Amino acid sequence: MPLPNYRCIVQDSFDQSRTIHSDGELLVAGAGIFAGYLGRDDLSAKAFIYINDDLFYRTGDLVTMDNNGLLHYQGRKDHQIKLHGQRIELGEIEQCLLRTSISACVLIKWNDDYLVAYVQSSDIDEKQLREHCQSHLPPHMTPSFFVILDKLPLNANGKIDRKLLPPPDFLALVNNYSSNIPITSVEQRLQKIFSEAFHVESPSIEVPFGQLGGTSLNAIRALTLIRQQMCNDIDIGLLFTNPSVRQLAQAIEP
Repeated sequence: MPLPNYRCIVQDSFDQSRTIHSDGELLVAGAGIFAGYLGRDDLSAKAFIYINDDLFYRTGDLVTMDNNGLLHYQGRKDHQIKLHGQRIELGEIEQCLLRTSISACVLIKWNDDYLVAYVQSSDIDEKQLREHCQSHLPPHMTPSFFVILDKLPLNANGKIDRKLLPPPDFLALVNNYSSNIPITSVEQRLQKIFSEAFHVESPSIEVPFGQLGGTSLNAIRALTLIRQQMCNDIDIGLLFTNPSVRQLAQAIEP
């Protein structure tokens, strides 16, 4: 419950009040709210909002409110993302990766379509990282890419400088997979569809479409072609949980 002389509300990303049991960002108003960041009007504009003439501070905390008005902490707004309709807690993935031999890592949502894990290590490879994540995380939380660096770039404050992280090398990642020869007729037809939808000539049958540089729009195009040419009952969820030609072929073959 709020302390005396404080007010708490829960809002979504569109500054609309959330209903009971719906998560949103906690906003706080009251006597202890500071006036703003000295000399940083840009930060103050992001952190504060006036609602009915009261100044509210955006805490960045995600909460839900129950029927009794109690607030339940769900995590940090800047540590949670939505990817393909699924809510992902980045801290959970980072903790999973840190249980390997790596010394540091950071997760980035790249182009709103896939998750990239940047890790600092000199004695682990992408295959080991992927297998570890697949063993401990649900499929939608396994990063699409793993970029391994000897040292992650740091800013003047000693924190990871996300602006200096290199973009994923799509071609190099795709070349890590050796097979692009379909075995079954279903794989052959899907490979042709993937080639058309994701604009890649003879895509590897083992590479997830996210690693081909595919976007959500490309995936919708692929889904449309599959429904037109192969089967009508496939849905977008099946495509995202089986993102390579081989995985999808195994999922839809009788």
